[in-house]
Parts: sequence; structure tokens; C-alpha cells
Amino acid sequence: MTDRPLEGRHALITGGGTGIGAATAELLHAAGARISLLGRRLEPLCDVASAVGGTPVQCDVTDHDNITRAFEQARTANGLIDLLIVNAGIAESAPFHKMTRESWDRIIAVNLTGAFDTVQAGLPDLLQAEDARVVFIASVASLRGVPYAAHYAASKHGLLGLMRSMAAEYAKSRMTVNAICPGYVDTPMTDQSVSRVSQITGKGDDFARSAITNMNASGRLVDPTAIANLVLTVCLPLSRDINGAAITIDGGTAA
Repeated sequence: MTDRPLEGRHALITGGGTGIGAATAELLHAAGARISLLGRRLEPLCDVASAVGGTPVQCDVTDHDNITRAFEQARTANGLIDLLIVNAGIAESAPFHKMTRESWDRIIAVNLTGAFDTVQAGLPDLLQAEDARVVFIASVASLRGVPYAAHYAASKHGLLGLMRSMAAEYAKSRMTVNAICPGYVDTPMTDQSVSRVSQITGKGDDFARSAITNMNASGRLVDPTAIANLVLTVCLPLSRDINGAAITIDGGTAA
């Protein structure tokens, strides 16, 4: 196998400025892909783009017209899209009886509707490509219930349904559709979860971080580069028969 198996391919990554998105950009770039990075905050996108020779594009995935413009900018810079990594997402916590409709709408808009709009924007390119990939960054919350995060779990369950339906519908095309389902990951999003748990329980950040970390059976947070490595694996040409898979990486929690 060549050291740069994705040479000449264009990978577009949403939520590309931090965490899993940034780690994925590094590995796909090292494998030869041209990188477009989309996200709401331009500064971290520019930081990652400078490291991988990529193109930063400011984009809010809750704004359909914004997505359309962002994809045009990415195509202008790097050509038609071959690999689409749907990573943008947010999380919030609240007991169900205190969960607001505004919070529900916000989570669904980013994690599910934003994913739908993102893939529809890239679909014409992907169906023209010789060996296209869609990879959703889902969650173990796609596979089980999550106390105090019903809206988040619902959005991630929906994401898995979207993935499986697309995989079945386009099984005879040259595009595969898969999902990576991480447990708690060592990212800024987990740091935000620690702060929320600390505020809700009043027991401090150390207690909150320990409680969250121990929700992974391994007792440690997942390395974002390990998730990026799975993304790279399903993007390789030899992975063209991996389709409709929900690949769990959580230290054994879902076993």
C-alpha cells in the first residue's frame, strides 16, 4: 500500500477546528488528501489549516444557505468532494423534566438537521467520485439511552438511522456511508461536559471529570487521534466494502 493512499482526494470535515475534526484533518492530510475545514469559529480553523495546508471556511451548519456557500468555497479551493466527514456537533445536559424546547431544537438543529443538510450539499460531488466516503461522527449515545441528555441521545440515534438508510439506498453506488461511535473523548466538548456536571452536582471539576471518564469501561477518555485513525481506515480504497457500519470506540463500554 502506498504511504499516501488518499493522494489527490478532497476531504471536507465539518467541526474541523478542534478535537476529533482537527485530529482527522492531520491524518487524512498525511495520507495525501486535500483538506477543507468547516466550522463556526474561524481562528481554530485557521490554526489547523496552517498545519495541514488546508482551506478554512467559516460555516454554521444550522444555516442551509451558509452550508451551500461554504461548500462552493471548498470546491473552488480543492475541487469536487470525495470524502465527507460529518463531525460538527454540540452537547448539553439537563434532567428531562427541566429540558426546554429551545435546548431540544438547538441540539437537533446542529447534530441531526445540520448533518442532513451537510450530506445533501455534498451528495452531487460524492456520487460523481470514483470511491466516495461519508463518515458520520456519532456516539455511543447512538446505541443506548443517556440520562440527563435525552435530546443529545435522540439526535445521535437519528444520525445512526440516517447513516443506515443512506448506506442501504446507495449500496450499489461507489459511495459508502458509515458512522464512528465514540465514548467520552479527550476533547473540548468533554471539558464543557465536565463543567456542566460540576455545576449540576456542586461537587467540583475533579469529581465531574472522574465520573465522566469512568463512564468509559477502560476508565480513560478516548484519544481523538484513535477516532481519526478509524475515519482514515474507512476512507481507504481497501475499505470500499465497509458500508452501513456503526464502529464503536469506547474502551469496551458497549460490549
